[in-house]
Amino acid sequence: MESIKLLYADCLFYEESTLAHLIHHLLVEKKISLEDEMSKLDLEKADHQKVGEMIQNNLLGFHKIGIYSLKMNQKEFVFIFAASERAAIQFYKDRFHQSPLNCHEYTLDFELTRGKESISFREMKKEFKCFPAIAGDFERER
Repeated sequence: MESIKLLYADCLFYEESTLAHLIHHLLVEKKISLEDEMSKLDLEKADHQKVGEMIQNNLLGFHKIGIYSLKMNQKEFVFIFAASERAAIQFYKDRFHQSPLNCHEYTLDFELTRGKESISFREMKKEFKCFPAIAGDFERER
C-alpha cells in the first residue's frame, strides 16, 4: 500500500500544487502523518479556505513550467519551456518576430531522442536556469 509520504513526494516532483498544499495542510494540522497509508487521506478534513489561501500565496514555492510546441511553418516546430501558453507565444514573437501558426502544450513526461539517448522534457528542464527558454526544434519529414 502506498504511503502519504510517497504521494506527497510525487506531488512535489510532478508539481501538483493543489494536492501538495492539501496534504501539507493536513500534515500541519496533524490530521495525517507521512507514515500513514493512503487510505487515511481524507480531503474532507481539510479547511479548504486555508488551503486556497496557501495555494494563492504559493506557500510551497511552486513555479510551474510547461513545455509548448509552437508551429513555425508546415514542417518546423520549436519547443519552448514557459509558465503559460501566453508566455510561450510572447517569447516566440519576441524571438522570431512573427506569430506561431499554433501552440500546444505537451506533457513534461514526453520522451524524445537526443543524440543516442532518450530524455523527457521533465529531465531536460533541469538543464535550464531561467524561463522562458527554447528547448529545441523539430522538422517533420514529408
